[in-house]
Amino acid sequence: MKSNINTMESEDILIELKELSSQNTIKKSELMDILKKYANTISVYDLMELSQRMRKEGEYLDEEYREHFLEIYIKNFILRIKELIALEDYDDSEIDKESFDETFPILERMFEKEALPGFEGDKFPLVYAVISLYVTYITEEPIHHVGSEFPGNLKVVEINGEYFCPVKEKHMDNVNATCHYCIAKQNPNV
Repeated sequence: MKSNINTMESEDILIELKELSSQNTIKKSELMDILKKYANTISVYDLMELSQRMRKEGEYLDEEYREHFLEIYIKNFILRIKELIALEDYDDSEIDKESFDETFPILERMFEKEALPGFEGDKFPLVYAVISLYVTYITEEPIHHVGSEFPGNLKVVEINGEYFCPVKEKHMDNVNATCHYCIAKQNPNV
C-alpha cells in the first residue's frame, strides 16, 4: 500500500478496500478514511473532464431523457465528491460486510475496463467506486438518488423509509452492475 498521496494510483483503492474486508467487522469510519483519502486525489479538473465525458455520452440519448441522465450522473453522482469530503457527522455503525465483499468483482472489472487504450488516467472508475461505496454504506441511500429518472418516466422512489428502483431486476443479469449491492429494492409496481 502506498502512503504518499502523490504516488497513489486510482486502482490502489481496491487494495485498501480488500485489506479492510479482511477484518471481521467494518466500521463506517474505517471505510470513510479510505474514501476521503481517494476523494482528495480527485481534482476539480478531473471532475470537469468527467462531466464533459458524461455530456458526450449523453449526446446519443433521446433529448427528453438526456437532461435526466446528466442530472443523475453529473449533479447527483460525480459532484457528490465534495459532499463526501466535507462530511464529518455520520453514525459510525458497522457496515454489511457480506454486501461489501460482493463489491470487489464489480469494481475490479470496472477498473480493468477503464484501463483499456484511450482511458489512461481517467478518474471515472475511482469516482464511481468512491461514490457508490459512499452512498451505499455511509449515507445508506440508493446509488441512483431518489427521483432519478429512467426512460419511460420511471423513477427511484422512497416509500416508508425503503428505496425502490424501477430497473433493478433488469440489470441483475449484468455482472458489472452496481445494482448487486445497491440498497434499493425492485419496485414491485413496475
